[in-house]
Amino acid sequence: MSDTQPTADPVTFEYDHLDNDVDALRKSITNQLIYTVGRDQRSANSADWFFALFHAVRDRMMHRWRETLATAQDSDAKRVYYLSMEFLTGRALTNALLSVGIMDEARTACTQLGLDFDALIDLETDAGLGNGGLGRLAACFLDSMATVGVPGMGYGIRYDYGMFAQRIVHGRQVEEPDYWLVNGNPWEFMRPEFSYPVHFGGRLVQAGDDVRWVETDDVVATAYDTGVPGHELRSVATMRLWTARATSGINLDAFNKGDYMRAVEAKNASENVSRVLYPDDSTDHGKELRLRQEYFFVSASLQDIVRRFKKHQGNFDLFADRVAIHLNDTHPALAVPELMRLLVDEQRLEWDNAWNICKKVFSYTNHTLMQEALETWPVDMMGRLLPRHLRIIYDLNANFLAEVHERFPGENDLLRRVSLIDERGQRRVRMAYLSVLASHKVNGVSALHSQLMVQTIFADFARLYPERFCNKTNGITPRRWLSQANRPLAGLIDARIGTDWRRNLDELAQLRPLATDPEFVSAFQEAKAQNKRRLAERIAAETGVIVNPNSLFDVQIKRMHEYKRQLLNVLHVVTRYQQILARPHADWVPRTVVFAGKAASAYFMAKLVIKLINDVARVVNHDKRIGDKLKVVFIPNYRVSLAEVIIPAADLSEQISTAGTEASGTGNMKFALNGALTIGTWDGANIEIAENVGLEHIFIFGHRTEQVAALRASGYNPRRYYDNNYDLKTAIDRIAEGAFSPEEPGRFHDITRTLLESDYYLLLADYSDYLATQHKVDELYRNPAEWTRHAIMNVAGMGAFSSDRTIREYASEIWNVKPLFP
Repeated sequence: MSDTQPTADPVTFEYDHLDNDVDALRKSITNQLIYTVGRDQRSANSADWFFALFHAVRDRMMHRWRETLATAQDSDAKRVYYLSMEFLTGRALTNALLSVGIMDEARTACTQLGLDFDALIDLETDAGLGNGGLGRLAACFLDSMATVGVPGMGYGIRYDYGMFAQRIVHGRQVEEPDYWLVNGNPWEFMRPEFSYPVHFGGRLVQAGDDVRWVETDDVVATAYDTGVPGHELRSVATMRLWTARATSGINLDAFNKGDYMRAVEAKNASENVSRVLYPDDSTDHGKELRLRQEYFFVSASLQDIVRRFKKHQGNFDLFADRVAIHLNDTHPALAVPELMRLLVDEQRLEWDNAWNICKKVFSYTNHTLMQEALETWPVDMMGRLLPRHLRIIYDLNANFLAEVHERFPGENDLLRRVSLIDERGQRRVRMAYLSVLASHKVNGVSALHSQLMVQTIFADFARLYPERFCNKTNGITPRRWLSQANRPLAGLIDARIGTDWRRNLDELAQLRPLATDPEFVSAFQEAKAQNKRRLAERIAAETGVIVNPNSLFDVQIKRMHEYKRQLLNVLHVVTRYQQILARPHADWVPRTVVFAGKAASAYFMAKLVIKLINDVARVVNHDKRIGDKLKVVFIPNYRVSLAEVIIPAADLSEQISTAGTEASGTGNMKFALNGALTIGTWDGANIEIAENVGLEHIFIFGHRTEQVAALRASGYNPRRYYDNNYDLKTAIDRIAEGAFSPEEPGRFHDITRTLLESDYYLLLADYSDYLATQHKVDELYRNPAEWTRHAIMNVAGMGAFSSDRTIREYASEIWNVKPLFP
């Protein structure tokens, strides 16, 4: 929605006030079909009706969207600008129907028109704007900003293609283009009036204190706006995404000569910037494209923010009173030197004044404790692509190190450790350090993560600026992750405690006394059974595997990574398989183990684990001696809409990262909110979930963070665990000798060798306790009433994990903004 407002009194059109009853919706859908889609009812296909429904729903939030923007402007409110490389939004239509409150009316209107409502909903493609938890968190935050009424915008990139669509071919991940825009996006508005040049390359010319950046190669960033409706249309947030356009069209001379490739070469190179989410950065070309992407979106966003401020204020002494800029991880860290460039070079502010403004407006969320995941860029690459920004970073660093030296004279090693430039080997710019230096607040995303953050990766900065560091435990939106994803359970909760829990999740605490109420327990079990039957049907359709809906659904769905330890889960599956073969007539609890997740295209080990999962599944699922006692499933192409089917059906949530490696997690929250019991390490938000739902209602295992550190410090020897545990040795040996890959016995040599020689993430050290805890899971599942009591207590204890709570904390304690609509 444009933030341009007319100077005259606005004209109110009747179109602004559309009724939400079935008749009005039916008329809107047919009118949209004719006047927007350009079809009549006789020639329309399903896609035409889908677009007509989409536009009819979008119209019903337009008035509130305009009102939100006008109120922010008229009240001269301070606004939050949330910069994120990812917004994993999922499907928009069902979310909007629930936000506007017309889901049932829309279903009835479509039925009256002879349409299959569920089939129409299923036509929507997941927006390919994110990959994992960081992007999903950003999407939850926009939903909560709209619901809480925090004025602001989310800024990102309008990728033509998502990360990739995943297919599993002969058990291996195959990446295919995820062209999510193939049929267009009816939810967005193109805003060509908000287009900005983004500069790359060139050289610097110095004249006294003035620096000019000249002879640059430019790309044009053009805005596309999407409305994010809050619950009950409390307000509508704006997500503004940038797409890259070339500054000029094709080379007509080359085209006329028949050299068609050269004719579009420059145009394509410019527009590649917004082509693909997370290009493969295993090559220098891929790394350079990623750096271009990061600068492209922050430059356009910062230019847009400055333009909006100047239009209404102009006095930059007030900039920090009207603007809060939040960096979601280090991907937007170039916003710091970019704002300095805009203030010093273009707005002609003094350096010190500009830097003081920066330190007031920026805040930063850290999402990882692993040094290898902290983003750095080669100095020579940044100097070639962004020479002005590298100069600004060097100047900031010189001033900063001088300050540190003055405060701590003689501590030369401290200067080396905190420098924005890592001088060891190839010189690199430390983007996390830049983010910390510029931000008035730096937060972690769970209590443990925030504690470890100041003890490890930012220990020196915490010593320098202790007041900057704080915690903001992540949250999830209950609208999508319970109301939308799990309608059977949401309906049951509504019937017992009302509907206020959707905007005040603490209301779920009222369910605690019902955990032993026979009627409620039975209804809760039936809701779970409905979700499990739905997932079983989906598994059969997508994989051909028939699973027993009455079995325990054991689920691990997340990005494939060694620290998330999908491999530990596989070792348990292999052990369980061997044990069932040894004692086929024992009283086994039937179990369906579900995996889903994508591995980065260049991540060899993660892709090999996917192959192992599928090879184990092939053997186990076809072994008639096993039957329904154990099934293993890998569901391809994990995405938000698939998660909405899997999570409500889960009985057991696998959150088994090595202690001290998972910053928070939000999948753990979604599972618990939907009545799954967690088996997990004492890591990330697992700790706070245990504290809120009760430690007796969660399965905790494994070494804790301090024990992990001690094991590594003492010289961890994984072979000791292998030699002394028969089940573990058997599982690894069976994998190593090719029991699951007889056509290629050495296929998984790299996995078994890594486990026995290094095992950095301590799978073997935690294996024994993990298996013992899985036996406790079996014992509890044998008692359905008791299992359900624990599940209800999980749901009832999840009030603290609403992203509305998180956003309120950010708003009051970091951004200093107030809701537009108290």
